[in-house]
Amino acid sequence: MTVGLNREILRLAVPALGALIAEPLFLTVDSIMVGRLGVDELAGLGIASSVLQTIVGLMVFLAYSTTPAVARLYGSGDTSAAVSRGIDGMWLALGMGAILAVAGSFLSPWAVSLFGPSPEVAEQADAYLSLSMWGIPAMLVAFAATGLLRGLQDTVAPLWIAGAGFALNAVLNALLIYGLGWGIAGSAAGTVAAQWAMVAAYAAIVARLARRHGADASPSRAGVRGTAATGGWLFLRTVALRIGLLVTVAAATTLGTDELAGWQVVYTIATFAAFAMDALAIAAQALIGKQLGAGDVDGVRGVLRRTLAWGTAFGAILAVLIAALSPVIGLAFTGSWRMSWLILPALVLMGAAQPLAGAVYVLDGVLMGANDSRYLALAGLVNLAPFLAAVLVVLMARPHGSWGLFWVAACFYVVLMGMRWLTLSRRVRGERWLQAGA
Repeated sequence: MTVGLNREILRLAVPALGALIAEPLFLTVDSIMVGRLGVDELAGLGIASSVLQTIVGLMVFLAYSTTPAVARLYGSGDTSAAVSRGIDGMWLALGMGAILAVAGSFLSPWAVSLFGPSPEVAEQADAYLSLSMWGIPAMLVAFAATGLLRGLQDTVAPLWIAGAGFALNAVLNALLIYGLGWGIAGSAAGTVAAQWAMVAAYAAIVARLARRHGADASPSRAGVRGTAATGGWLFLRTVALRIGLLVTVAAATTLGTDELAGWQVVYTIATFAAFAMDALAIAAQALIGKQLGAGDVDGVRGVLRRTLAWGTAFGAILAVLIAALSPVIGLAFTGSWRMSWLILPALVLMGAAQPLAGAVYVLDGVLMGANDSRYLALAGLVNLAPFLAAVLVVLMARPHGSWGLFWVAACFYVVLMGMRWLTLSRRVRGERWLQAGA
């Protein structure tokens, strides 16, 4: 049984890994290309990407609530209803994305000003952010469509779409940034075009699924309302996580432009690692949702144990890789040895925290798969208290340079991640999160 379960986890997790890596690769490509333009541009990208990731991250419930809902229906044997539920999520995503794009295009200067950057950095951040807002509807629809496919136990199609989107993004960015001389605005325009191309591919796949299983492709009021309702707690949970991220960016901003640019590099690498480990969490979501739909509680416990072991082990591998590459990562992003040494302590600390992070991401995915969203939201709010206290202490001490970045990283990757482990591991040791049925 263990061998079969391992194979099933890997069947879902390996393609999901490729698809998930595509998102941090988008940011990595942007960071490397923009970093060659200068420190002001890279720092501006750090602010703009933080705002974008906050907006999109708050809407991630479109995938996280769709996957277990679709998987439960699929596990119960009602594939037509499962596909229809996923399509309702896509309609909700399109409507919410359109509203956010219009509002965000007008509010971009205000959002950038909240970080208190220098005028030069603010100009670069606004140029990137105002254009990138028009890619938000595409990102949200892709979230919901990916959640639908994951719920149907298909992580291969999202892999192919993500890979093609990454390749298109890299080509367009190089052409617009350097070929046409658009600078940081070219990076944003290229990414938005690639995102809409990915949506077109998802729409074609989902339309074919709807025809094959006789699912209704028109929006259902009850289905859209259900997705929004079940995602409400996940929205609150994500708010708590995004507050943590924004606080660290604001703390790095107060330390100086070099520190902010350095934090952008550290967080880019951490995001790459997080999305890679989250592939196991996605496998757990899909399998747990399916098995709960089929009433197999013992199978759910087996998935929990195996994915947790895989997450911790994979985190340890990433820790070794990050430690080995840490002296040259900063040079690859900025071309400056000074910046490389600036971020070195923070990189090493972040890398050392990866085994803990791997376990946290898996536990997060397990409880999402069980639709234990209320607990995730309340635990997220509890986790913020010691983290915010730690950041306040760092800001009062006002360290600069390498040690300033080190302590900012410690707040995020030691204090906040440690609290998440404590609250999530406590939950899965009990029984209240196990509720079988479609």
